[in-house]
Amino acid sequence: LALYPGLGNFNGLLDWKSSNQDVRSLEESRQAMEEAHEKGMIVEYDRSIRAAEEKYGPIFEAFAEQSVKELAKNEDALDVGQRLFLQNCAQCHGSNAMGGQGFPNLTDDDWLYGGEPSDIKTSLLEGRRGNMAPFGEQFSDKEINELANYVASLSGRDRDPDLVEAGKANFAVCSACHGQDGKGNQQLGAPNLTDNVWLYGGSINKIEETIRYGRSGVMPAWKNILGEDKIHVISAYVYSLSNDE
Repeated sequence: LALYPGLGNFNGLLDWKSSNQDVRSLEESRQAMEEAHEKGMIVEYDRSIRAAEEKYGPIFEAFAEQSVKELAKNEDALDVGQRLFLQNCAQCHGSNAMGGQGFPNLTDDDWLYGGEPSDIKTSLLEGRRGNMAPFGEQFSDKEINELANYVASLSGRDRDPDLVEAGKANFAVCSACHGQDGKGNQQLGAPNLTDNVWLYGGSINKIEETIRYGRSGVMPAWKNILGEDKIHVISAYVYSLSNDE
């Protein structure tokens, strides 16, 4: 009680402070830390981070010298990558990395933006922002149903041939992103519609919903949160999930 706050308004001899209560962003947190340093205050979280960097920094630096493909065969690196994944990525992609509606499955070798090491690393570093335009005002309900049946047929599903043929004519609007063959475009993050893998559901109702209202997906950028060395290790872990022989 003499060293730390605990007696009324007495701040303690060390002038120690708990974490800032009003911080709402990473940048505000950094600014608060810098202000605390200037005032000579002890910030426990900052001290913990420095201690962790001193202990684990050399390990991540050693991992960074290996390529993602090499790390994907390094059991020690994969153990670290899995823990980082569980701490930072599992809330969206699941602890088994199999995703859910609106969150990609990372174990199936089906990639919106590419599954090569550089593609995965870019997704983690810079984030991704996908957008499927809504067509509810352009097409009638009947046309949307026809188009949904045509899209469903692209993955080999048995649909009413009359609806499929009618929907094919309007698919020209979609081909700008998904291609005339419906196999998508990883440069744009446009899904392959022929593989029967559906990010938002593949029922006719779900496909109609996607066409009518569009979709908007955001993958946050982790570069300024985790740093490149940690992301390098997570990239190896994610790469290993769909390349496990």
